[in-house]
Amino acid sequence: MAGEDAPLGRDSSDEPVVATPVRAPRKGRGAGGNPDVRHLGTAREAVDDGWGSADETPPPLKTSVTLERAKSIITRNDSPDIPFEQSINPFRGCEHGCVYCYARPAHAYVDLSPGLDFESRLFAKPEAAALLRAELAKPAYRCSPIALGGNTDAYQPIERKLRITRGIVEVLAETKHPFTIVTKSALVERDLDLLAPMAELDLVRVFVSVTSLDRGLARRMEPRAAAPQRRLETIARLAAAGVPVGVMFAPIVPALNDHELESVLEAAAAAGARGAGYVVLRLPREVNGLFKDWLVQHYPLRAGRVMSRVRELRGGQENVSTFGERLQGAGIFAKLTAERFRKACERHGLDEGRGAPTTRHFTPPRPEGPQLELF
Repeated sequence: MAGEDAPLGRDSSDEPVVATPVRAPRKGRGAGGNPDVRHLGTAREAVDDGWGSADETPPPLKTSVTLERAKSIITRNDSPDIPFEQSINPFRGCEHGCVYCYARPAHAYVDLSPGLDFESRLFAKPEAAALLRAELAKPAYRCSPIALGGNTDAYQPIERKLRITRGIVEVLAETKHPFTIVTKSALVERDLDLLAPMAELDLVRVFVSVTSLDRGLARRMEPRAAAPQRRLETIARLAAAGVPVGVMFAPIVPALNDHELESVLEAAAAAGARGAGYVVLRLPREVNGLFKDWLVQHYPLRAGRVMSRVRELRGGQENVSTFGERLQGAGIFAKLTAERFRKACERHGLDEGRGAPTTRHFTPPRPEGPQLELF
């Protein structure tokens, strides 16, 4: 919690972090508040009414889910530094509440805040499986691996009840379509009955994101994701079932979790991971202020140093969107991180997996309706 000796996060060598006033955190939530939606032109200001409410612990924030009637389900990109062309996001927003999540600014597109709204006011796409089946059946469809949950986690808590991701995986299994998964959730184990047979045909890759082995840090930074040790168990169970599994050490937050790079990769390899990746902290749009506020709230004595190192990675800025730099950073610290990562992968046999899953087994879904196939 914030200390009186360093209310703005000053340390002995760095400038103080400029952030909003420290507020009591919401239990089980990552963001400290709801910044204004950038394009609406409105602004809100907290005012002390003398009742002392600012000193009280706010009540738990309930999660609401709105059903979204999407017209299509596959999102395509041509970014040179993203290793997939197609992705599916069953949900908008994410209850895991990771304070650093680069997807938070997208909530402004539905006139909601990238802060607490992002992790408590969610949107689900119940027709995702049917939409996927229709898109895969189109004559012009070209098969390439689909990244499941490229923006928000496809196995976040609401999936346990809604089973939308499960329906998507069932369609992918039926059509033998290759796909990849990145998740922080142990819920992916539920679908091993589908994943294991697909793995035998080289159709799936799973990466489990492990940001820290420190339970305290993980709880503060990713409040509703699985505990670090539980994620390692998930890696072990996927590997035991024959599913190619890797670990994502993402994001690397300098002066906060960067020292854990080797220990996380070692633990993941011991659990059965055979591939690895990493991403350096990104602070696009509202994420910048949310993350600074979180630093001041939870790590006031380190806040200045963390942001100073972030600027070193970003050429003096706090965020850059340049291809080739936005994911791994630039400069001496970025080069050192890349070298540490390379050596750790060599030492623990994390050879980045076996490449992309194969597309050669793909079979378009059978058309639905009274018309029979000729052959």
